[in-house]
Amino acid sequence: MSMQLEPSVKSALFVPGSRPERFDKAIATGADRIIVDFEDAVEETMKCQARENLGIYLTANPRLRVVVRINASDHPEHQNDLDFCSRFPEISAILLPKAESAGQVEHVASTGKRVWPLIESAKGLEFLAVIASGAGVERLTFGALDLALDLGLRAQSASASRIFDQVRYQILLATARARLARPLDTVFPAFSDLEGLAAFAQDALGMGFGGMLCIHPSQVQVANRVFEPTPEEVEWARQVVDAARSAPGAFRLNGKMVDAPVIAAAQRLLQAL
Repeated sequence: MSMQLEPSVKSALFVPGSRPERFDKAIATGADRIIVDFEDAVEETMKCQARENLGIYLTANPRLRVVVRINASDHPEHQNDLDFCSRFPEISAILLPKAESAGQVEHVASTGKRVWPLIESAKGLEFLAVIASGAGVERLTFGALDLALDLGLRAQSASASRIFDQVRYQILLATARARLARPLDTVFPAFSDLEGLAAFAQDALGMGFGGMLCIHPSQVQVANRVFEPTPEEVEWARQVVDAARSAPGAFRLNGKMVDAPVIAAAQRLLQAL
């Protein structure tokens, strides 16, 4: 199901639900979205405690908006996570790990929350188009480490990166077909390598991704800087849109030809601000 396009999310920072002392610190990073994790970052014995921690925090901070990564559809806590999310208006979206079918997505969407399917398996890739068109889907992303495990890749190798670029292409194609918000790139594991992170984010930007998943607070500022349109880009877009109002068809602006695709790109940039 297509949805009205949302502004791009430049940075989405994970914080474990089992570490409530980190919630304020995560908010303070300036990340566009905070993803409170109930899944991989939380040990099995702490799943219920993670929900309790977030419930207390949201009750005390009712103006917040967070995303929750719930446990996967086959996990015993999956339905409990959904029931929890449905009770809190402060939870704006649910990140569904190991998304593999439209049925899983639609079950999550029955909470009334927007859904971010996280593609982490060969089956998820196979059914990506139907997942993307599922009810309530807002944007797509993928988990490179889990996907590498399922596909038998060496996750940090140059060879694996070529496969991941094909995954990115499929995600971009599914996003365009389903008219979703711009997708998020996967995490950059080497969180102390900020130069490498900037290059990684710049590459994702050039591919059409709107932002990326972050696993450490230090990554947020870099991601925000890379994925934020520059003042020059914003000014160019405004000039194009303004000129297009009175110029029929193609026209010249600052020595360059402007036609319908260029105008549409300028409009999209401004709409994402």
